[in-house]
Amino acid sequence: MREVMTKSMARNIFYGGSLFFLVIFLLLTYQSRRYIVTKSTNAETLTASVVAGKRVWERKGCIDCHTILGEGAYFAPELGNVMTRWGVQDNPDDAFDTLKSWMEAQPSGIEGRRQMPQFNLTDEEIRNLSDFLLWTNTIDTQGWPPTDAG
Repeated sequence: MREVMTKSMARNIFYGGSLFFLVIFLLLTYQSRRYIVTKSTNAETLTASVVAGKRVWERKGCIDCHTILGEGAYFAPELGNVMTRWGVQDNPDDAFDTLKSWMEAQPSGIEGRRQMPQFNLTDEEIRNLSDFLLWTNTIDTQGWPPTDAG
């Protein structure tokens, strides 16, 4: 004899399954948030200068041209690891000097080349921005954004 599923059995399966997947979703959300906040962002190394540098980044609209950690426009280079590419990741003074020289040389005046605007940043703003870029250089991105291996 075949057993027929009643409405109450179907309702119990629906509610039980929904509750089960809701609990799983909440646990995974909690675990992901905990990982992001405690392990990958280096939040304990945030300083007032890093926060001020992020504000310069936002105020000047750097993300309109640059990507940082894969987010933003693709008109200009990725800046999440720029300090490593420049070889100044271990020395904040070298990072400041290199960034200041770069910013002051813009626009370069080379015809037909994409040009970065001259923002006329103060030394303090450049120092804060370099500290922010040094900080982003320490974030564990787990290999994101991917780089061209060829």
